[in-house]
Order: sequence, then structure tokens, then C-alpha cells
Amino acid sequence: MSKLVLVLNCGSSSIKFGLFDIGQAEIPRRPRWNGKVDGILGPHPSYGDSLTRPYQVELGCEHPYSEALRYIIDRTQAQLHGDRLVAIAHRVVHGGSKYFKPVRVDDEVLRDLRSYIPLAPLHQPFALEAIERLLEIDPGLPQVACFDTAFHHTLPEVEQVLPLPYAAYERGIRRYGFHGLSYEYMAMHLPELAGDRARGRTIVAHLGSGASLCGMQDLRSMATTMSFSALDGLMMGTRCGALDPGVLLHMMEVEHLTPARVGEMLYHESGLLGVSGIASDPRVLLQCEAAEPRARLALALYVRRIVREIGAMAAALGGLDMLVFTAGIGEHNAEIRKRVVDGLDFLGLELDEAANQAHAQVISAPGSRPLALVALTNEEWMAARHAQALLRFDL
Repeated sequence: MSKLVLVLNCGSSSIKFGLFDIGQAEIPRRPRWNGKVDGILGPHPSYGDSLTRPYQVELGCEHPYSEALRYIIDRTQAQLHGDRLVAIAHRVVHGGSKYFKPVRVDDEVLRDLRSYIPLAPLHQPFALEAIERLLEIDPGLPQVACFDTAFHHTLPEVEQVLPLPYAAYERGIRRYGFHGLSYEYMAMHLPELAGDRARGRTIVAHLGSGASLCGMQDLRSMATTMSFSALDGLMMGTRCGALDPGVLLHMMEVEHLTPARVGEMLYHESGLLGVSGIASDPRVLLQCEAAEPRARLALALYVRRIVREIGAMAAALGGLDMLVFTAGIGEHNAEIRKRVVDGLDFLGLELDEAANQAHAQVISAPGSRPLALVALTNEEWMAARHAQALLRFDL
């Protein structure tokens, strides 16, 4: 009988899931079975997994998120085939200043994690709702929270402290950093791809609908672009990234926008979508940039912000030995990678055009001083490993 863990990655309108066998000493990196419920809050939610093509599902209007979770659990039970589900692991975006390691969730932990919802409103509430509902369904089944902030616990103090009165830092207002499960996987995976070179001055660009950079030395987080919240740093699909706080004061004091309205704008109406007025997806904007000046401007600003932050991070690291692209855009959008690398020629970075178009593992030219890689991330596998380590005595 195999021991299985279900990994959930819960967003506001979708839930990704994967089933991993953690009864083995080395967990297979590919899930036994995985899938996604999408469009949960919309009129036509859909379900699809590695065995079935996507199809529409009825989730009801009153509690669609809970019904989506129940649907996933029912499908999971059908995949057990006599094996045992021993835990559910959750990607939880924010662990605050208290949680730096995965933890089994009880009522006290759940209360703590709710207090961090204002710091990650796009993700935190939904992961916690999933944990709460699943505890109701099966109180004895361990729920393990794995934190995106945990990998950045190694940030030096000079990177953690924000230039505010020091009392703010003592209250927990500091740079936390996010996408930690992705960066933690890179810290394990890059030596497999590049050997000891990965232990040098490495910048990983996690480019998805949310985006950030992590500067590593000796495979530890030494700098990152996201900060107290997941709004800081790079321009993203619908999030603004780094912004003059005076703009926010102006909007609230002069334009009389409420904090709630400002938050809605910063999280949902800014970034590529806000500047272009067309879409949050670079693929859509690349298709229409020739005819749409604002699409062209949005893409130029998006790339400029990535290049600028990589340059700043390389300065903080004292140079650059390796640049790694990962996540949805980083792994699959060759044109965005090309534009970023072209803007970094001052660092000695040169692109191999054919390798980049082929989405090869190494996309830098042979004469390039820094190495440029494309590496697939695996946050779900990291969460499964954490659940295995945390529950090893119970298994």
C-alpha cells in the first residue's frame, strides 16, 4: 500500500492539484496524477486532469469554492486504488515573521495565518479556506502548510529592513519575499543542471502572472524583489510592482480613493493589463503590439523593469554568473526571454537565438560570460517533500 499526499495550490479562481507517492525515500518528481479546476467563480467552471480532457462542471452559486474542493477530493479518492491518502499539503503564500518551516495546521496556526491575509489577498484567503473546509471534511487527515516566504529566511538583515522607522521592523514590517517554493526547487535543481557553477552569483527570474527575482549565492536567498507584500518589484500581469508611495498618497488624499479601491487597482487593474488596456498575458500583447501602441508600451515597460531589477541585483551580488528563467512566461515565452537578455549585454550576456527558440536548457551563446538557462520549476514536488519530512514519524 502506497502512502500518498495531495498537493493543492489554491488561487482565487482556480485550484491546481497533484498526487504524489511519499512512501518512497525519493519522491518521484512527476505526480502520479494531477489536474486543475478553473474558473471557479465564473459562469463556466471546468475540471481537467492528466487522465481526462477539460470539461465543464456544476459547482453551484452559494459555495462554489467548497464544492470545487469536494469535487477534487472525490476524484482523488477514485485515484487511490487501495493506496492511502496520508496528508494534504498546501502552498501558503505568507508565513509572516513566525513560520519559516512547513507546519501541520491546527486552530492556532489557522488563526495566525488569517492575520496575514492583508499581505497576500490574492492567494492567502483561498489556501486557508481550503485548509478549513478540508479539516471539516476529515479532521484526522493532516493538513500541511508550506510557505512561499520560508526560503527567504536567509536574507541578510540589510535586505530585510525597510527604510522606515526601525520600530516598524520590530513589528514585523520588513521584506519577506515570495515564490519561495519555486526558488527552493531551483536551489536543488540547478546543481543538477550546472554543477558547482550554480553555487555562484545566480539570479532566478520567476516570470508568471506574478513575477519576482531571487539573487542566490551558494544556493541561498541573498536578495529578492518582492517585499512586505506580493506587490513589490517587477511589473506583473495585473500587479504594479515597485511604485512611488507618493502616488498612493496622492490617489487617497487628492483623488479621494479609498484604501480598498486603491488595493483593487494595484492588485487587479495594473501591470500589463493596466498599461495596455488589452490583456495581462504577454502572448496576447505580442500578437497585437505592431498595431496597438499601448500593447507595445506595456511590453517595453515590462521588459525594462525586469532588466533594471536584474542589473540592480547583479550589483548587489557583486556580479552575475548565471541567469535562470522559470515559471510560465520564463519557461515558454522565447520572445520575452530574448528581449530581456538583449538588454543585459552590458553584463556580458549573449543569447543563442536557435537554442532560445527551441526552449533549450542552455540558451546563452558559447562565448557568453554568464550562463543563461531555462529551468522548469516544481513547487508541488517541493510541497510533497515537505509533507514527507514533517510527517515522517507518523507514516
